Amino acid sequence: MRTVSFENGFKGWRNAARVLLAHKIEPNDLEWQERGANKTSALLWGNEEIDWQAMAATAPKMVMNVSRRWLEMAEAVSYHRNPEKWQLLYSLIWRLSYENPKLMNLSIDEQVQSFLSMEHGVRRDAHKAKAFVRFRKIENPEGDIYCAWHEPEHPLLPYVAPFFQDRFSVMKWTILTPDASVHWDGSALNWGPGCAQGEGPQNDSLEELWGCYYKSIFNPARVKIKAMKAEMPKKYWHTMPETKLIEELLFESDARVDAMIRAAPPSAESYIPDVKDLKTLKAALPLCEACDLCSKATQGVFGMGSPEASLMLVGEQPGDVEDQVGLPFQGPAGQVLNIALDAAGISRDDIYMTNSVKAFKFRPEGKRRIHEKPTPREVGTCKAWLKAELNAVRPQLVVCLGLTAALAVLGQSVRLMDVKGKVLEVGDNWKVIVTHHPSHILRIQDEGEKEAAMQELEASLKLARSLSGMGLILD
Repeated sequence: MRTVSFENGFKGWRNAARVLLAHKIEPNDLEWQERGANKTSALLWGNEEIDWQAMAATAPKMVMNVSRRWLEMAEAVSYHRNPEKWQLLYSLIWRLSYENPKLMNLSIDEQVQSFLSMEHGVRRDAHKAKAFVRFRKIENPEGDIYCAWHEPEHPLLPYVAPFFQDRFSVMKWTILTPDASVHWDGSALNWGPGCAQGEGPQNDSLEELWGCYYKSIFNPARVKIKAMKAEMPKKYWHTMPETKLIEELLFESDARVDAMIRAAPPSAESYIPDVKDLKTLKAALPLCEACDLCSKATQGVFGMGSPEASLMLVGEQPGDVEDQVGLPFQGPAGQVLNIALDAAGISRDDIYMTNSVKAFKFRPEGKRRIHEKPTPREVGTCKAWLKAELNAVRPQLVVCLGLTAALAVLGQSVRLMDVKGKVLEVGDNWKVIVTHHPSHILRIQDEGEKEAAMQELEASLKLARSLSGMGLILD
């Protein structure tokens, strides 16, 4: 048995391996020893040491029959703590060069399995180092220095140091580990010996920042303790300031989830019956208590019209008249809509009409009830009813009368000037046109602007008629 001594880690091993491969020295004849590492039995028992550097001058020319990817993986393996790694690497590269170039495809081979296991272990440990290193600020008259102590499973600081060099190139920092230390002075990496945790930096003001950040991203509704410990093993916790908060956050998580549920926007979904035809839906509406609008209004106002309509009109909410009679579009705005429908050649009997919000929202002024626009939260609460109507009727096209209806149908706010005259798509379900609400036309003071808005409403309804299969209207 002969000993191969080398230094400079993977680079030194690779230089020695290239020479020995060229001389066809088999793996079983060798025992590898990295200078500076703990002495093994090879040197203790006086094994002959190969002068591979002298052999380089007489080494035959050869090309190492391994891929770049294999060399990258081998470099990762070289940072494993197992001292047998060098012997394993040379044995594999020998077999790849002289026995089987496709050896790495044999997943059942014991050496291949060991190689892959070591590579995975080092890469995982490197990932943990990049994720769990926590710098503490050390104030210095010549400029602050940021220092961290980390305890990886493997001596891989040289493997991950370039990552920190690129990531934190503008600041001076030091990383300490039990095996080695490295300092970045802004221009070069400077290496030193390892140290124990007590020799590293202690608490500083940055820990409070880490704690605030961790609290802000903690989601009590997604607590998975087993998964957390798998990704962030407890052995790393003593160097991470935010882990001091874990027990507190876990203890509070149930109460915080309850608070989140209470604060979540309400929905009428639980009031929607299992049978979702229009008749059943209409009968269920008076039972809805998802918000307090219905309790203040006279009644909830369900949609009306043909259950097989190819065209659906969606407004904002019932007005004062609609609230009293229980039907949509019966008041002054309904009269404006009737004029526009007549101009477009559309009969109410052939379409379905409803509102985004099913109850009249108002503020009392003496004996009068003054309309108030529903909030996005109220629109969202009532959306389950509109969705049920849409699914029951299945229209080819929906006309949104006003921006509140557009919010309910499209799920997002839009500006009328951006969507006016356009046909929008809602998934694969139906086409949508957004136009003026008749009540908006009523409020316009300028006669010219009012006439223009009315013409736009009529044009939108004519377009809707043709696109919904109801036929063209000839002027």
